[in-house]
Amino acid sequence: MLACALPTLPSVTVAAKRKAILLQNCFPSLHHRRNRITGSTPALSSNFLYRPPHLVPARLARMTLLSGLISFPSNSTELRDEADFESILTPEGYIYVCGFGSLLSEKSARSTFPNLRNFQAAFLPGFRRVFAHIAPIFYERGIAKEETKEVSSLSVEPCEGEGLIVTVFEIARSEISSFIERENEFRFLAIVPEALDGARFTNSAVLCARYSDEEYFQIRCKGNKDIYFQNYGRFNIHKIWRDDILPCRVYLRHCVLAAKNLGEAAYDNFLDHTFLSDRKTTIREYLSSTGSGIMEEEPPEALRNRYGG
Repeated sequence: MLACALPTLPSVTVAAKRKAILLQNCFPSLHHRRNRITGSTPALSSNFLYRPPHLVPARLARMTLLSGLISFPSNSTELRDEADFESILTPEGYIYVCGFGSLLSEKSARSTFPNLRNFQAAFLPGFRRVFAHIAPIFYERGIAKEETKEVSSLSVEPCEGEGLIVTVFEIARSEISSFIERENEFRFLAIVPEALDGARFTNSAVLCARYSDEEYFQIRCKGNKDIYFQNYGRFNIHKIWRDDILPCRVYLRHCVLAAKNLGEAAYDNFLDHTFLSDRKTTIREYLSSTGSGIMEEEPPEALRNRYGG
């Protein structure tokens, strides 16, 4: 299991009690929770050259070993292609998607999936949120601040003792292909979330978890530098997953507002169980120190609806 440099959770000493304590801290009263909760592109360097770190065979071997050492919760399975996605379809032909950042907002989710259905809150044990990878969309929309390293988007990764309040909703089978293409920097996991009353979902949901640069280049880009250049290299991004970057300011504000609009428990969970790339600093700590002022900043006019929480 990944080592977690996290604040010690009070009273979490027995595995069977962990989720109950997390939920008790987040939801003082659960009886009412059963209801459904309803730019400019930078100039390109003419001498850009992607320098993949995986050309040495020994690095590939280490990559394989590392992948095997990352321990995902026992109720998760990696989805490697569209056929894997279809294996977790509901009898009605829909697939559940798990939202943990901007998709905590139903409005935001519907901007991407206009025909989604059954939007609801849920609990995901064994994971934490981390701002640890660069998103090209922030460069395309002109909201990445390269000079301050405020370029990061959000993913999740396994962490013992952690738990997240997320959203779950259904999308049609016809949307799977575009979903895979749009989120291709992630590792896709089939996970089984839990309802807020403790009941398990009857179907798995797709979760976008952390990936690695080596796997992304070899698997998503098929070892092709031209594909990598089209997706990342044209923005002079040489490494995607990093531990020295900060959240994109506009995006972080959007996610915090989305969590706040979902409810007080989701808001507190986001602030205290979402970390910077150092895996130590929580978003609550960040917003009260280095990131102070972010919540008072308005998005660019053209993006206010998209990033308005």
